[in-house]
Amino acid sequence: MSEPPAANPAATSFPAPTISLPLGLEVLRTYSGALVCLEILFGGLVWILVASSNVPVPLLQGWVMFVSVTTFFLSSAYLVILVTGLADRINTDWNFLDVFYHFIALLFYFAAFVLEAATTAARGVAHVNSTECGGCFPHPRGNILTVLSETQYGINVAATIFAFIVTLCYGCSMVMGFKRWIV
Repeated sequence: MSEPPAANPAATSFPAPTISLPLGLEVLRTYSGALVCLEILFGGLVWILVASSNVPVPLLQGWVMFVSVTTFFLSSAYLVILVTGLADRINTDWNFLDVFYHFIALLFYFAAFVLEAATTAARGVAHVNSTECGGCFPHPRGNILTVLSETQYGINVAATIFAFIVTLCYGCSMVMGFKRWIV
């Protein structure tokens, strides 16, 4: 009587990848694919707008730049993986990764939206009155006074609006991914 050969640990099979989104160009016909495209488009606009404002408050807007650039490239990579069909070759639970990524991106983008809104709202109406105090600025309402030109203010308002839209897109993507994950 011969014994069956021992299983080779290197030849162990992995479970098939778990993904409920279609692969290839069909992913662009789903709500999730459209939301990822919107995340990339509006996230790129936030990146461009904040960069074009010359980053007047680097402490706050540095985080906005980091989040917008990082999520732009991560969402682009995620969409490329889905469109090229590589998700079918990588053995992982893509539904969980979808929820996890969009949850982290939602948290980061919400913080970026709040910081960009704070930068825009802290615009001081600083009128230099050189006759009374030799160039005094009025006391700001908050702890931060940003002296923005009209152009910078308009750019920061647009960046705040688009950061809010991107935050909503990531929130919707997370909810849709969570529904796919629990089913």
